[in-house]
Amino acid sequence: MAKLGKRLTDSYKKVDREALYSLEGAVSLIKGLPKAKFDETIEIAMNLGIDPRHADQMVRGVVNLPNGTGKTVRVAVFAKGTKADDALAAGADIVGADDLAEKILAGNIDFDRCIASPDMMGVVGKLGKVLGPRGLMPNPKLGTVTPDVAGAVKAAKAGAVEFRAEKTGIVHAGVGKASFSEEALVQNIRAFVDAITRAKPTGAKGQYLLKVSLSSTMGPGLKLDLSTLAATA
Repeated sequence: MAKLGKRLTDSYKKVDREALYSLEGAVSLIKGLPKAKFDETIEIAMNLGIDPRHADQMVRGVVNLPNGTGKTVRVAVFAKGTKADDALAAGADIVGADDLAEKILAGNIDFDRCIASPDMMGVVGKLGKVLGPRGLMPNPKLGTVTPDVAGAVKAAKAGAVEFRAEKTGIVHAGVGKASFSEEALVQNIRAFVDAITRAKPTGAKGQYLLKVSLSSTMGPGLKLDLSTLAATA
């Protein structure tokens, strides 16, 4: 087993791995742990009582975090004419049509979010095998296929976070940076948990939220007391 570094060893000494922490308590403790040399992402992992292999138990959606993610998001937009102009004005990093599709097929995928106007789906549809596995395929349910491309770009830049349950029923996402205030992190986490709760699929039976943990990129995970979250099921 690899030997832990001094910083991580000190962090583990301050954490009770079996305890259930309140949301506020967990955030406060994580922010008080020894810092890494970079601004770590605060990550949430939620174990849900679902089986994503069944279509009626898939959990997927998008949530706008009130305080953003602290991450610079590069946005690509498939649009033409005035919509292309609107996307650029809203802050899109890359805007195009067939030319953008050619770049993607050539392996040039230097963006984190992909948005498309509905009239461009004939072009975008051909990119499913490339964008799909990377979680970048525009989707109407996620608001990334929309006539309001400018609004979608602004939402992505402001901190919209997409989520999707993995095969094991776990949803995880970054909900802010270690440099955020405790209040900002708590607000973001509550917003994320609320979005997951509202996305409860019709096929989910029994307890929906099973376990929730919080950690920093390079830190130990803390188990959360579900009763202290804004929305539980």
